[in-house]
Amino acid sequence: MKQAWILFAVVAGILLGLSFLFGFGTAYAIGYGAITLMAVAISLTFLWLWYKRTTPLALGMSFSWAGAASVMGWWWLYALLDRPAVLLENDLLLFFLALYCVGAILHFTVIQASLSLPRIAYAVPVVGSVALSAALYIYL
Repeated sequence: MKQAWILFAVVAGILLGLSFLFGFGTAYAIGYGAITLMAVAISLTFLWLWYKRTTPLALGMSFSWAGAASVMGWWWLYALLDRPAVLLENDLLLFFLALYCVGAILHFTVIQASLSLPRIAYAVPVVGSVALSAALYIYL
């Protein structure tokens, strides 16, 4: 646990150093691009683990990281390409968001099974999240 906090401090220090030396935009673009590419590698690793061990958690992790990589990659390219209009409101992004959501739903099903809850219990955080998101959108 201590190493994780030290690693966090080092990475944050590097990003802040990049920001100081080259500006926020450069530091953000490098950091965002790096985590996008790491998300792709992590997704593929979990997909391979699921294939080898057929564990549902690995499949959920693969979907989650693939969704994260897709959504982050979309906005990373959007910024790198100087904000092209074609990427601003494009339905393809909704497919990437769906991939991310499926990963989350698969996680909730594994949590539900691990806690020996009724099968439908996984839907509570899913429906709750959608309802809260919709309510915030409507009222804000």
